[in-house]
Amino acid sequence: MSKKLFKLLSTPFKLATALSLICLLLSYLAPYIHPATIPSLPFFGLSYPIFLTLTCIWLVVWAIFRSKWAIYCLLTLLIGGKLHFRNFSLRESNSELAAQKGLKVLSYNVRLFDLFNPSFGAALESRNEIFRFIRAEQPDVLCLQEFYRQDQPTDFEVMDSLNVIMKTRDYHERSAHKRRTRENYGIALFSKYPMIARGDVMFETQGVQDFNYCIFADIVKARDTFRIYNVHLQSIRLHTDPNIEGEEMQTYGSKKGAIAVYRKLRSAFEKRADQARRVVEHLKTSPYPVIVCGDFNDTPMSYTYNQFQLLLLDAFRQSGLGLGSTYVGRLPAGRIDYLFYSAMLSVSHFKIQKQTRSDHRAVSCVFHHPNP
Repeated sequence: MSKKLFKLLSTPFKLATALSLICLLLSYLAPYIHPATIPSLPFFGLSYPIFLTLTCIWLVVWAIFRSKWAIYCLLTLLIGGKLHFRNFSLRESNSELAAQKGLKVLSYNVRLFDLFNPSFGAALESRNEIFRFIRAEQPDVLCLQEFYRQDQPTDFEVMDSLNVIMKTRDYHERSAHKRRTRENYGIALFSKYPMIARGDVMFETQGVQDFNYCIFADIVKARDTFRIYNVHLQSIRLHTDPNIEGEEMQTYGSKKGAIAVYRKLRSAFEKRADQARRVVEHLKTSPYPVIVCGDFNDTPMSYTYNQFQLLLLDAFRQSGLGLGSTYVGRLPAGRIDYLFYSAMLSVSHFKIQKQTRSDHRAVSCVFHHPNP
């Protein structure tokens, strides 16, 4: 680009740069302000990767032309500070810890084991692939979200297989039950070790239409006791079934569709924030080291994520590598499945599933207690 042409485009370039910088600064605020306070702010947090990329591009462009706007871009990036490190990790497992045995926890949103696949045969194959994956991983504790089971008799068996795979010692579940079809939708926690206590953290909205829950169990391995929370925070639930969402949801590209999506996202942001507060207040009362895992449905640049990281450590950031994207569904949400833990614990072998049969990738990690 010649200097003459660049001078001609300088004003619109500056306006575009200023807009990118303002949006990036607003995304920095999203983790610290409740979504109900400024309803539009969470959308800036969700779009953080876009604004970060644009700012980096403008930094290069203005640096090439030796403009002071390059300094503005650099300063805006520096203001983000540690927030940028929430989205990727360059750490690997501690070699000494990796050689030690610990408690392996695997968290997986299984999307109802692909129950609603139009092909029942394909649904069974997806379910079996999930079973094979869990068997290969051999976790000590298995936390499932969007869990499904049907009371016997059933053509879509789940419980017997999981109990065999996990060699289950104890089990905990919270689900919505449909009496007519004898079906259960919710979350479940399987353990190879005994549970000395179990319970629920109740949300204001949970039921057949919103099967978002939080359960916990105190699990004993040898002389160590862990309190493990399995959470599934508010889903966005972008369906295309007019009986569920209305005709305006059929075309997301239309004006009505865009408004409907905005309202659903806004409502979900606020509900997740309140649910996160409830879980955090509950885990503060735990007499044991805490592990919180599940589908949080929010990115690291969210108020929801921030509530947990203020008290706990993010296993991915301590033992992961790369960007850590866990969601492979319709929206480019990135990393929304987490394993948080108390600072007194140590972690190794953080892993994100490669091949999936769900719209989420499973995440797992080995937790080590300080007791010898």
